[in-house]
Amino acid sequence: MAAKKAWESLSKSLIGEVHKWGCMKQTGVSLRYMMEFGSRPTERNLLLSAQFLHKELAIRIARRAIELECLPYGLSEKPAVWKVRDWYLDSFRDVRSFPEIKDANDEKEFTQVIKAVKVRHNNVVPMMALGVQQLKKGMDPNIVYEDLDEIHQFLDRFYMSRIGIRMLIGQHVELHNPNPPPHCVGYIHTKMSPLVVAQNASEDARAICLREYGSAPNVTIYGDPNFTFPYVPAHLHLMVFELVKNSLRAVQERFMDSDKVAPPVRIIIAEGIEDVTIKVSDEGGGIPRSGLPKIFTYLYSTAQNPLDEHSNLETADAVTMAGYGYGLPISRLYARYFGGDLQIISMEGYGTDAYLHLSRLADSQEPLP
Repeated sequence: MAAKKAWESLSKSLIGEVHKWGCMKQTGVSLRYMMEFGSRPTERNLLLSAQFLHKELAIRIARRAIELECLPYGLSEKPAVWKVRDWYLDSFRDVRSFPEIKDANDEKEFTQVIKAVKVRHNNVVPMMALGVQQLKKGMDPNIVYEDLDEIHQFLDRFYMSRIGIRMLIGQHVELHNPNPPPHCVGYIHTKMSPLVVAQNASEDARAICLREYGSAPNVTIYGDPNFTFPYVPAHLHLMVFELVKNSLRAVQERFMDSDKVAPPVRIIIAEGIEDVTIKVSDEGGGIPRSGLPKIFTYLYSTAQNPLDEHSNLETADAVTMAGYGYGLPISRLYARYFGGDLQIISMEGYGTDAYLHLSRLADSQEPLP
């Protein structure tokens, strides 16, 4: 009820506006289009991009704000979810109150506005995770979380939409960079080496393992060092980092008290005609078959959320992305965002293989939840 009252206390005109824009059709963009359009960041192209975002961001943000208002099982009533909804409403207001974009000066000002929107939403993932935690606290502990399918589906839609919004804003902002790195068009690297990204992500994951356990298994990478294809390196880094981190933890915990040397985590990069596939293999003991459906859910996490019940929700904006059990489902969304996928196959008693498929074709449209 409290959430409903809070919603009703907002100005009628703002709510009417949110609902009006939330009913409009979203427009998906392909990686290829972003690459071709952004390769000529002329004043005119930046103006066209800003005019497109002025409308598109309002539609996408409005859809999420509406959905945050009517979540099942009382999730909308949780304080952390109110906070997230307020961020979305503030961002909708900022985008909609900006006047029509007519020239380069308007475009520059609008770019600052959407930059601020992106920063405002930095901690949406841990804040929503806190909302889910708040929901679980008041629920029957014997509840079967697979039955809370609507919440899983909502979070998949919500986080997929967030990836798209952040990609569109980040891409536009980055096109203003006067000295872009070679072969980079905004966030996209036209000649990205998956091997180099996998090496960097593995080193980062090993550093965390070393910090937590005092030692870390080796990571061996197999693939053609000269192979490149267009992709977003930040997305690939996030996905490989997550998979390698999970594998290192499993191997480390399995061999911690053993006399045997911990076997390495192996990464194999294969280039097909349609897909680039990255396989991350470990001998960390695997996952029981009954546990496999749980690894892509948002309700099972036993890891510590960097925010907790006692965090001041007003000052919690400095929290960074940390491991609180959302890594796999969110990595799968990043893979699917540009037409790929993530699959996990496990041999209990031996280890786990993760297959990360990335589309090489670059022309699949964004999924628009």
